[in-house]
Amino acid sequence: MSVAFTKEESSETAAELHLPDRPISPHPNLVTAEGLKRLEVQAEEARVAYLGAQAVEDVNERRRQSAVPYRDLRYLTERLRTAQVIPEPESNAVVAFGSRVTFERDDGRVQTYRIVGEDEADPKSGSISFVSPVASRLMGRAVGDVVTVGDQELEITAIG
Repeated sequence: MSVAFTKEESSETAAELHLPDRPISPHPNLVTAEGLKRLEVQAEEARVAYLGAQAVEDVNERRRQSAVPYRDLRYLTERLRTAQVIPEPESNAVVAFGSRVTFERDDGRVQTYRIVGEDEADPKSGSISFVSPVASRLMGRAVGDVVTVGDQELEITAIG
């Protein structure tokens, strides 16, 4: 049979099949109880997507559809393995992992964020990672304290 009639992977398809691993943070994998549940759900979704891709008959298409969920499943499995669930803070005296902190910036903007793990952080939804510059400066501080982040001063106005 002529090579013209065989189905070969293109270089683009081959690149899709060999995805680099998602980077694992060098920081401790601290998570809230909600963050752990979210990781478990994401891992199950990746597993289901991977198994669904395995049902595809065409071998090249099966490999292409499997690449992303398989990579995500490897990442999420490692994050679940290393997860350290941190209980809710017992006190609102100082900013801690899991705290919701409100602060006022120099320009008058007031912002509120919950300090959470890296995988659960979503600033648009009101959560930031404990390793972010803002969170790391706020940790251990109390209402009324002022911290400097870059060229901005932030005054803590509430901890919840």
